[in-house]
Amino acid sequence: MPHLTVEYSANLEGRADLDALCGTLLETILETGLFEVGAVRVRALKADHCAVADRLPENGFLDLNFRIGKGRSAEEKKRTGEALFAAASAALAPLFETPHFALSLEIREIDAELSWKKNAIHPRLRGK
Repeated sequence: MPHLTVEYSANLEGRADLDALCGTLLETILETGLFEVGAVRVRALKADHCAVADRLPENGFLDLNFRIGKGRSAEEKKRTGEALFAAASAALAPLFETPHFALSLEIREIDAELSWKKNAIHPRLRGK
């Protein structure tokens, strides 16, 4: 862990550079110094079907769901959330020029007893 899932309304395609956003968010996560590079995942999932607010077709959203393992202080989690939200807000600034866009972020801690992982990337990166 950490895994950041970017869920977005389909009408943002062509209005936002989602590949660049994913790269920016990955760098932001690493810049905190709290997470090992081999563990970080950022992925964007398009919501082809959704109903947003008053259902105007131009309404759009982007939701960031950041799942992390336990072990970070409340201050570290808050600092990370603020950095991610600021990076996303800056990258998506043009979308806020209309009254039809919503951005959200939530950080969730994963219970280690209920989480299974197998990662072949760690040994490669740790060997450097």
